[in-house]
Amino acid sequence: MYGPANKHGNVYQYESSFFHALGPCHPHPAKSALFCISMNGTLRMYWSQNNGRMEETAMELESVNATDELVTHASFSSDRKYLLAAVVTSSNQLKLLKIEIQWAGPGSSSDKNTMQQNARLNPALVETHVATVDLLCGGRHDAIHDAFGAEISFVQILPAVMDNTGSVNAPPMVLTVRSRAASDGNFQVAQSILDRWEAVESKHSLDPAFEQLGNRRNSISSEPPSVIELRRLDPVVINKVVIGLQVIHSGKTLLLTMADGSLEYRDRFTCEEAYVNQDLSEIMTLRQAGWSFSDYGPCLQAVVSPTCCSMIQIGDDGKVRWNKLQYVMGDIGNSVQDAHYSATIASISIAAASAMWHQNNYDDLLAVVQSIASKKKFVLDWVGEMIRMLKVQVDYSDETHHDALMRNLSLQFCLSIMNSLGFRGESQKRSFQSKFAMVDLNLRNIVILITLAGNAPSNFREKISPLDEYDALAGCAKWSVDLLSWLVDSLLELMNDVEFRQRCSQQRFSELNTFLHKRNDVSLHLLLTSSSRSFLSAICRRVVLLDAVSSQTMDFYKKQASGEAPGGGGRVLNSQLQHAYHKMQQVTSTSIIKVAELEKLLNVLSQDIKQAYGLYLPQWVKKQPNAPQGKQLEAAIKTTRAQSEMSMLLSGSPPPAFLPVINKFFGVLLPNYRKLIDPAKLFFADFELLGVQDDPVSLAARESRAVYVDLFKRVALRPKRRGNRWRRCARCTSVMEDVFGSRPGYAFVLAQQRKCSCGGHWALLSKGKLVL
Repeated sequence: MYGPANKHGNVYQYESSFFHALGPCHPHPAKSALFCISMNGTLRMYWSQNNGRMEETAMELESVNATDELVTHASFSSDRKYLLAAVVTSSNQLKLLKIEIQWAGPGSSSDKNTMQQNARLNPALVETHVATVDLLCGGRHDAIHDAFGAEISFVQILPAVMDNTGSVNAPPMVLTVRSRAASDGNFQVAQSILDRWEAVESKHSLDPAFEQLGNRRNSISSEPPSVIELRRLDPVVINKVVIGLQVIHSGKTLLLTMADGSLEYRDRFTCEEAYVNQDLSEIMTLRQAGWSFSDYGPCLQAVVSPTCCSMIQIGDDGKVRWNKLQYVMGDIGNSVQDAHYSATIASISIAAASAMWHQNNYDDLLAVVQSIASKKKFVLDWVGEMIRMLKVQVDYSDETHHDALMRNLSLQFCLSIMNSLGFRGESQKRSFQSKFAMVDLNLRNIVILITLAGNAPSNFREKISPLDEYDALAGCAKWSVDLLSWLVDSLLELMNDVEFRQRCSQQRFSELNTFLHKRNDVSLHLLLTSSSRSFLSAICRRVVLLDAVSSQTMDFYKKQASGEAPGGGGRVLNSQLQHAYHKMQQVTSTSIIKVAELEKLLNVLSQDIKQAYGLYLPQWVKKQPNAPQGKQLEAAIKTTRAQSEMSMLLSGSPPPAFLPVINKFFGVLLPNYRKLIDPAKLFFADFELLGVQDDPVSLAARESRAVYVDLFKRVALRPKRRGNRWRRCARCTSVMEDVFGSRPGYAFVLAQQRKCSCGGHWALLSKGKLVL
């Protein structure tokens, strides 16, 4: 968990704590289970079998055994290998239970590591009674109980809190909430009471007489076993009606929602109210940076999003409304030198980091900051802070394989933010960083699809025919070839631009980045940034591989048809399969550019950049005051190189060391490559489906044609009332048909598109509709 952020000068330093994952878990990491307790005391677990079938396991709770006793409230929490359940019954009993899941069957170990991955699951549930308390016995709090009776709104159990070493800092805690609304008849004010119990270990002491018996000769003395007790803590009285309770910040903070539309943060350990005042020296939430919910009003129910940036409320009129944080203190500023601007960057970075690690949706956070996203450096400052806080790897100058890059979910997270906040509408020009991020995200998505299509699980591959894979990926290959063609065309246009070449000199090199931003031309940044250059190299390799496989297969079919192949007999065995390979070969063989030669060009450029770093960075680091030596010098060089890569990733200027590399590329490498292709075909090529052309003519044509691109098939789509419904990304507005694969191979590849390329979730549209 990240946070809080402590301010040192104009920079925030982030505290971090290790969050220990608590079980139990489903034996298969990709599957989960749902628990519930019915009113009659039946515990049910709904879970997924190895074959994907949903099954149910039920057990009667022995702790709820009276015929007249019903369960009114229940809550679950994890505790290492077990589940803890807090149950409130109609007889005003609060019971703490421990539930063990024996996945392999009754009597088996609850440790999931002892099971084989393909073993059939036959789970059994084992209940252990831990402790019971009477809700009506309040001790010194009897007066409060008498005033409120025993009506409970809800119960919540909080897991134990551990430190970085795994030691328990705070035991599990049970909370109950009792509320009463304001009444005009007896002049009662609205009020809620939070009752708290800690589940603590205690040892029972023996009576002294029994201890004396234990001291006799031949007697065996033993320590009495420790037991878990529910120790009551002082209640907390709030002069509002609590309608919701959520646990945030890894169990360290309570979030209470009130019937008047307000909310409160409270410390889990002391129950004191937290984050009440603006405190820019130590930031944890946007509330401390001056953001607040402005749309207050009575509500019946409310739930706050995982980022705590918005909440859904059901008003007293029964209507659902979305309430988001807003900054109402005037201008927030324009740089990290401004206090509230810097505090906002820190607080949203903490919220985004938590969402990333817990794989929560953070679209509401993007919606909240949309109001200030137009500020010149806001997006770059925020993403740069995320890279610094999460230590995201952005330097791939030394990487020759692309596996680590494709698995870098933190980088995808940062690119998704850049892509989303720079999007201004379907018929509007994207910002420079949004256009750059969009290309990178699509390249990454296609590389993963092609790679997984050829690397299906061994127990699944025998059910897949090559027809499935090639039928699914032909559109991806066509889109990839078109993108590479557009990239080469953009670079050739720069090469022939006099103003650009004039800025490729030492005197005017500082003007180069401004010139590219004015043109909104990301082609050079795609080449110079190591991560995007690696994406391009990876896509080139995949296209070359697809071309080789399809060409070899078509040669085989030609020989088979002519009878030259052994056992061919002049007969084609599978016409559909032949058509699928022919379709792929048409895409790769008719390419305007030479993809294999482009990959070689990228490799030469990578070597030139690596040499430029090796010559320039050591000299530059040694010129700095108090220059490091030895191993510290190597670490400083790597840090400086990573900073240069991050700057280019965030649309910054290339380092001065790249000037010879750029001149060589546009003066030697690119002219030599130009001789291998036909520039006229590039000039007249149609790149409409790429969505990267943003001149006024292209934008107007895109708006008038109303053509969309299927993110999976990479083919043109038009809105229509018939046919499949569409899915639309709730974050970047990409679309794809809502299709289902009947063939195993097609279904396997399609399953990799459960989310959009930006990581956003799909929303299902009505037929013929473009918005929800």
